[in-house]
Amino acid sequence: MIKNLPIQTVYDLSLQSEPEMMAGYLAGLRGEDESESDFSRSYWHGWRNGMVDSGRREKDSSQAQLAHEYVQKRAIKSNCQ
Repeated sequence: MIKNLPIQTVYDLSLQSEPEMMAGYLAGLRGEDESESDFSRSYWHGWRNGMVDSGRREKDSSQAQLAHEYVQKRAIKSNCQ
């Protein structure tokens, strides 16, 4: 199912809904279970990050890859200014 396809690139992240990611993130911070409901990929991404940030699960390789790419792009951008 595409909703469970982890976001691994900054470009893919830019295509997601920020309000849905935030709703999922807050649900993850509260420790809400991953619901069987048909949540969007954006919500699922936010939920996974909220679960990691609240210490309820470990960061996985997809999250690490996205964080690494994000930091690299920010460093390149700041060096160009």
